[in-house]
Amino acid sequence: MSGDARTLIAKAATDVVAQVPALAPLKIVVDVQLQGRGDLQVFRLEMPQAVVTKDVATDAKIHLAMRREEFNRLVEEASIPAWRKAFEVGSIKASGVEQYMKLITQVIDKQQGRAQLKRASH
Repeated sequence: MSGDARTLIAKAATDVVAQVPALAPLKIVVDVQLQGRGDLQVFRLEMPQAVVTKDVATDAKIHLAMRREEFNRLVEEASIPAWRKAFEVGSIKASGVEQYMKLITQVIDKQQGRAQLKRASH
C-alpha cells in the first residue's frame, strides 16, 4: 500500500484506537519519522483526533521511527500483533516519556489479553 503518508498515519492511528478503544481518550503528540529511499519524512500526529501534519513535533511525548516500506506493510495489515512484533524485533524504534510508553503498553496488553480470553471462550 502506498499513498499519502499523512493519510496513512491517520489511518494507522484510527485503526489502533478501533482495536484498543481504551486508548481513545489519550491526548498525546507523537513524532513519526518515516525513512524512505534517501529521504526522511517527519510528521506530527496529534491524538485522539488523529490530526497529522508534515512538521517537526517539538511537543511530542513519543517518537517513532521506521522504514516507510515497513510502515506501509503494517498499515495494510492493520493488526495490533503485527505492530507489536515490529516493535519487538526493532523494525520500529520508539522513545519518549517513559510513563506514556508504559501506559500505552499496559493498555494494549490488557486489550490483547481480553481478546485472547474471548477467543478461548468461544
